[in-house]
Amino acid sequence: MNFNLLVENLTNPALMFFVLGLIAVLVKSDLEIPANSSKFISLYLLFAIGFKGGQELAHETFTMEIAWTILFGLLIASAIPVYTFFILKRKLSIYDSGAVAAAYGSISAVTFVTAVSYLEIQQMSLHGHMVAIMALMEAPAIVIGLLLISTFEKGSLQMEKVKKRTVIKHSFTNGSVILILGSLVIGFLASDAQAEGIKPFTNDIFKGFLAIFLLDMGIISGRKLGSFFSYGWFPIIFAVVIPLINGSMVAFMSGLVTDDISNRFMLAILSASASYIAVPAAMKMTVPKANPGLFLPMALAVTFPINITIGMPIYLLIASY
Repeated sequence: MNFNLLVENLTNPALMFFVLGLIAVLVKSDLEIPANSSKFISLYLLFAIGFKGGQELAHETFTMEIAWTILFGLLIASAIPVYTFFILKRKLSIYDSGAVAAAYGSISAVTFVTAVSYLEIQQMSLHGHMVAIMALMEAPAIVIGLLLISTFEKGSLQMEKVKKRTVIKHSFTNGSVILILGSLVIGFLASDAQAEGIKPFTNDIFKGFLAIFLLDMGIISGRKLGSFFSYGWFPIIFAVVIPLINGSMVAFMSGLVTDDISNRFMLAILSASASYIAVPAAMKMTVPKANPGLFLPMALAVTFPINITIGMPIYLLIASY
């Protein structure tokens, strides 16, 4: 079963477009997705997944299981940056350790979107409240990462309370969070008849846009790999092993709060993913000494492809049992 899932995921057109992007960089091709087009596709994917999640949520009845699932998501988003920070600081500076820990405690909306597509391939559906959980899980790790840095480097890092309030506000008002939550609310409020009117835009062209976006991600990842190797093997091993451990543990432990396989799978993929949008923006603003040439390639060029190739079949297999 595991082998079949792996083969099916590896032959997914969206993933193969990601690989095509990597190959284009390796052969020094001039293939490039215009920046404005890339940004539009990013916004479209967040809008579509948020709106569809809102529609699903409108048909759900709020239960204690959903409440416990939300609490569980917030708990793992808070716990992952703590334990990863202490692993990282054995090899990296306090600044880099905090930034990387925040990235791996937070989530990747693109990985989430890819996982939704993978669920559809398995003929499973996403529950609307998982979109809200995804948005809520983005912020706690950023705050905890900053607190860990300020605690362990008091003499060197002087972050004023105003600055801390600024980054906390930024984590909650980040454009991706606002768009996906806003789309979720709009999808929740829209009637089935109203939603049907834009279904060709939110559903029918979704996979095509996802494929082009992953092509762009492949190109960006390939360009960032060069400088990353100067840090030795530790960041690479961390970026491969830790996500698989996080995802596998959560796929197993999530059985404590929900029996739904798709929910357990999505919780696993959220805990395994790493942020390369919200966290880098927050760290650039508050911790300029943290090196983006380290945590950005780790999240985007290593962890992202690991999750969408071998990670997702493993998490689904564990959640299925």
